[in-house]
Amino acid sequence: MSQTTVNADPQELAKFGDLAHRWWDPEGEFRPLHQINPLRLDWIASLAALPGQDVVDVGCGGGILAESMARRGAKVLGIDLSTKPLKVAQLHAMEAGVESLTYREVAVEQLAAERPASFDVVTCMEMLEHVPEPASVVQACAQLVKPGGWVFFSTLNRNPKSFLFAIVGAEHVLGLLPKGTHEYARFIRPSELARFARDAGLEIDQFKGMEYNPLTKRYWLSANTDVNYLVACRWPA
Repeated sequence: MSQTTVNADPQELAKFGDLAHRWWDPEGEFRPLHQINPLRLDWIASLAALPGQDVVDVGCGGGILAESMARRGAKVLGIDLSTKPLKVAQLHAMEAGVESLTYREVAVEQLAAERPASFDVVTCMEMLEHVPEPASVVQACAQLVKPGGWVFFSTLNRNPKSFLFAIVGAEHVLGLLPKGTHEYARFIRPSELARFARDAGLEIDQFKGMEYNPLTKRYWLSANTDVNYLVACRWPA
């Protein structure tokens, strides 16, 4: 990818920008993010010690994960290319008095060129399926992490079940997400993400699936990566 092109889709940025004022409403359009955040935070914290660590949250949006990691004692930088969610994130952190948390509007590729091997932990959650070149994001995340550090991704698998659950079910039937949140063609199979990670020099530690029961409205982590899944990687020490 050339330095002059930004690895972002203007329509995707606008979509999340238009909903920015709703980001911190736990009953609003981003309710699923609020509900899954404790799960993914605890999973990250179980593998990578957060207190005192330098963390970058790539594609941080309104700051739900970034702020929760800062509350766990990490020094967090949240980056995104959508202006309005970043402003919402900054305002929420300021009002909540959360320290050791900063935000910046910058592409991950640019930050990787500026600050290679600068972070103990890199998180990139629910973002890869929204960019034109996910492999470029994975490569940049690998460049940002220190030797021995952790890189975490989460995204959506691409198969008939994920189409049924993540788009038909979540967006059209249950109304968990606004219609048009996801584009099926951009979903990423675990084998594809594993290849992106290995090509970037990362070692894969584990995959986890995230499941949801619409009757109990409960989320949990499992070994089933059919729909939503997370992957933990390490940069060799």
